[in-house]
Amino acid sequence: MAQNQLKIFKSEEVAKHNSEKDCWLIIENRVYDVTPFLPEHPGGKKVVLKEAGKESTEKFKSLHNEEVLKQHGPKLLVGFLAGTKEAKEFEQSQSGSKEEKKENAVQSKSNKSVASLQPKNKIHYLESLPKYGEGVPFGDPMWYQGASSTYYNDSHIRFRASVREFVEKNIIPFCHKWDEEKYFPKEIYKAAYEGGWLPAVIGPPWPKDLVGTNIAGGVKVEEFDQFHELILLDEVSRCGSGGVCWAIAGGLAIGLPPIMRYGSKEMKEKIAGQCLRGEKVICLAITEPYAGSDVANLRCEAKLSEDGKHYIVNGEKKWITNGVFADYFTVAVRTGDTESGMFGLSMLLIERTMPGVKTQQMKCSGVWPSGTSYITFEDVKVPVENLIGNEGEGFKSILANFNHERWGIAAQATRFARVCFEEAFKYAHKRRAFNKRLIDQPVIRNKLAHMARQIEATQAWVESITFQMTRLTYKQQAQLLGGPIALLKAQATQTFEYCAREATQIFGGLAYTRGGQGEKVERLYREVRAYSIPGGSEEIMLDLGLRQAMRMMPEHLQNAKV
Repeated sequence: MAQNQLKIFKSEEVAKHNSEKDCWLIIENRVYDVTPFLPEHPGGKKVVLKEAGKESTEKFKSLHNEEVLKQHGPKLLVGFLAGTKEAKEFEQSQSGSKEEKKENAVQSKSNKSVASLQPKNKIHYLESLPKYGEGVPFGDPMWYQGASSTYYNDSHIRFRASVREFVEKNIIPFCHKWDEEKYFPKEIYKAAYEGGWLPAVIGPPWPKDLVGTNIAGGVKVEEFDQFHELILLDEVSRCGSGGVCWAIAGGLAIGLPPIMRYGSKEMKEKIAGQCLRGEKVICLAITEPYAGSDVANLRCEAKLSEDGKHYIVNGEKKWITNGVFADYFTVAVRTGDTESGMFGLSMLLIERTMPGVKTQQMKCSGVWPSGTSYITFEDVKVPVENLIGNEGEGFKSILANFNHERWGIAAQATRFARVCFEEAFKYAHKRRAFNKRLIDQPVIRNKLAHMARQIEATQAWVESITFQMTRLTYKQQAQLLGGPIALLKAQATQTFEYCAREATQIFGGLAYTRGGQGEKVERLYREVRAYSIPGGSEEIMLDLGLRQAMRMMPEHLQNAKV
């Protein structure tokens, strides 16, 4: 209902609306006319009619998650309960008095962040930050809860607020629907670009020559850094759907960087701008039925035509994120012989419109909206101009992608672990068993405590490595951060797995049911493997981290004897 049509009602008035043809409820001091919703209610209309005309907050919260009210509430809202804070706030909003506006302006000024008061050249080492979010302990990173930070400044605060507003309005309410339909609407890409954050998924620097200077929260191009990208991944991951996160960033974040780094000027102008503006979708196609982490032994071949104008591509790719609906494919192909190993690999840009390209959606355990696909290339003629970088140097391009991809997976997995904790923590406060809230049971508190300690430790490592990424050159990152990021990915995905399991135990049967209060936990539990395997399985990540550490061991200690 429109704001100017809302009214204030006494509880006696609400009580009169207690029939199937006229059913009102009071939830959190707001009055809802749920009559048109009765036929659609998943639990049947009778359970709702038992509450008709009554205060139903406790009953509603015991059976639904908060997203239900966010999604359906606005169109069912008719007013507010008299004498409540909500009613007074509504009256004030309608009065529009000069005094109120003046008071709000003063309040806004007093709430100005410490970051905004810093000299412009002081972008780090802030004394404190304003509290943000719902305030659930460990439900958000420490810097959301008023803690001091050496990493974040006012541009990060503004960027965070803008992205969260977008996600809560345009993504979170629809995740379950998209997941069940195994579908992601392409208009979200354009909306994300217009919202000033889609290009952020490829990381800094901000590609102003391709997309302009509109960055969410009014962030300046020169301010944009790795922490803005971390905030983006963290905030989008609050939706609790790996499929949605991958639909948005899974292809773009890893499919476009090879073109940005090694592609020709013409290729960047034609392809990169379209993808960053949400007009087209790109994906990275490396993994095959025969080779995953063993990249050097890929088989998909590209042979030069007799006239030297085309590569003829034949082969298969498997588990390719966004492949179902991608317009462009950044493809690792073998241009050398089978014995050439890593030195025989090249990267090609293949377009869906080229004859011989076929994609089909794979039936995976989770991440359904992300369009995970099996791709076949049959005698696809690709112009030699579509070669990305130099022939035989594809392995270098692949390796250059890994750090950023694995860091992004770690950032998402850490927030997913936090989502599992937050959902379980809130549920444990309202669910009663054996005449006690679940949170009053020591065994439940023990589970939550172990979840929290692992999440905060992992978050600290994520932020520490992110800080190094803001300070090191690209070449230095490749030399120094490959091992630590590999270990971080394993740490984050194992923390995610632990928290997903413990959250399902706390939710019980609700976490075994798609939709409802346990929706996010059930979905995330299915998606754990989608984070622990892609980008390098945990076993390979752990070994890589230690092998790099061995190479960096001081020489006089490498062969020391007891």
